[in-house]
Amino acid sequence: MKLLRYILAYRRFLLIVSALLVLLPLPLILRDKEAECAYTLFVVAILWLTEALPLSVTALLPGLMFPMFGIMQSKEVASAYFKDFHLLLIGVICLATSIEKWNLHKRIALRMVMMVGVDPAWLTLGLMSSTAFLSMWLSNTSTAAMVMPIVEALAQQLISAEAEVETTQMTYFNGSSNLGLEIDGIVNVHETNERQENTKPVEGYSNDAGKISSEMELEKNSGTENKYRTKKDHMMCKLLCLCIAYSSTIGGLTTITGTSTNLIFAEHFNTRYPDCDCLNFGSWFILSFPAAIIILLLCWIWLLWLFLGLNFKEMFKCGKAKTVKQKACAEVIKQEYEKLGPIRYQEIVTLVLFIIMALLWFSRDPGFVSGWSALFSKYPGFATDSTVALLIGLLFFLIPAKILTKTTPTGEIVAFDYSPLITWKEFQSFMPWDIAILVGGGFALADGCEESGLSNWIANKLSPLGSLPAWLIILISSLMVTSLTEVASNPATITLLLPILSPLAEAIQVNPLYILIPSTLCTSFAFLLPVANPPNAIVFSYGHLKVIDMVKAGLGINIVGVAVVMLGVSTWMVPMFDLHTYPSWAPAISNETMP
Repeated sequence: MKLLRYILAYRRFLLIVSALLVLLPLPLILRDKEAECAYTLFVVAILWLTEALPLSVTALLPGLMFPMFGIMQSKEVASAYFKDFHLLLIGVICLATSIEKWNLHKRIALRMVMMVGVDPAWLTLGLMSSTAFLSMWLSNTSTAAMVMPIVEALAQQLISAEAEVETTQMTYFNGSSNLGLEIDGIVNVHETNERQENTKPVEGYSNDAGKISSEMELEKNSGTENKYRTKKDHMMCKLLCLCIAYSSTIGGLTTITGTSTNLIFAEHFNTRYPDCDCLNFGSWFILSFPAAIIILLLCWIWLLWLFLGLNFKEMFKCGKAKTVKQKACAEVIKQEYEKLGPIRYQEIVTLVLFIIMALLWFSRDPGFVSGWSALFSKYPGFATDSTVALLIGLLFFLIPAKILTKTTPTGEIVAFDYSPLITWKEFQSFMPWDIAILVGGGFALADGCEESGLSNWIANKLSPLGSLPAWLIILISSLMVTSLTEVASNPATITLLLPILSPLAEAIQVNPLYILIPSTLCTSFAFLLPVANPPNAIVFSYGHLKVIDMVKAGLGINIVGVAVVMLGVSTWMVPMFDLHTYPSWAPAISNETMP
């Protein structure tokens, strides 16, 4: 028993050593570059999937193993760890830092919710829309962490409003003439009476939110009496939590900078196929935005049906009076917005820079007309999305945010310096260096596969799959990615699979975008488990959800997501990139085989 405890205590160490030793015969027996690169790939894959080492630490292994095996020189491997992607990431993080520092994200979220109203259905849609919009520009994790405190305040206000209404009406039903009597002193009496009577059927029982009946068939009996008045309150809390988790992920699909998996794919694709020049911020937005909108709306309908039930007649009824709960909810949103005060100079400047960055990204090379990159026709391909990100990002360090003053010995207050919109220390606290290293390791791994010939060997071995219909191959790869990303981190999943899926597309003579785009989008569909995605973990930590709730809801969203992506690659994405034709910018299949 003691030995078993030690094994469990050192399980990560034992897993690392086992992975290194068990796979060691591969390079020792075969003794060629392909086998040595495959050994590195397998070791990295095992450590990424199990997270026995931190992901970014595992990503450094190609920098150690490729020079040792003679696959690439150390300086060549090192150059793969910092590419155009990292410059784009730096610029985006500058924007995100300023948005969060000056609370612009909170103002946007609250304003959008105030616009849609406080009916449960429309409130949910408003929260999902604002969260998805913020997630287009901020990280999914930051978005969920920012919005959830607001949602938790709304949920608690809904519960307290329900308690107040029920207590007031019950005192009236019991014949009390003083509706304002000491509620705090008698509420426990009513709750006791209701608990004793909640097993008696009540005529005219209805699930409508506006009616009180023996809805007191409470979660109290299941040990949650201190948190929820009714089962419907509990369902509402679950709904609000899941809508934030899922919409923060769905919103990230729409822009290249919205999630790390999109950035990793874009850099991998542009590096492997430099002659394509068809993938940029604008083209990605056009191809992914319709899919994200459809998934978001279907997710909203699915979650409503699952937790509150659908009543379209009630949802679209005009001029209906607001309930006490809805008024309380609206008051909370209004109070939260008023706490922000009037919009400040720093927020205005951040918003202007944000709009300018988005416009420059869209107009650089929109495709249907010449963009501003045509002004630099002498140097085609030199100005990229990272150029825009760096230009705007540097402005955040230059533009004054406030004047710094000091008091002289004579008591006079004088200005001596200014503080910019963001400082380097603030930027560092937001910069995800672990993701930067992880992505660099993926680029190094991909370069090693090319240099060693492993990519060509994989392509030759996968070429028989060309006999299958293209849609079936896409479906299989999408389902495989969606399943894998539930147990492994999204960046690790896409980084691991891109060097495999690209040779697959080349081997079967299918446009690489036809396979890579659906796989990249499906990498973000980590909806099933709390540990599958940081936003899932954040909302789960608030205690309203059980794992089974997330599994039931997430399974439906996963199916919807894969179905919508399959629909997209067979409809509006086809004319955008001529997906049914093998492009000239992709290499022809190699006839090399593994010796």
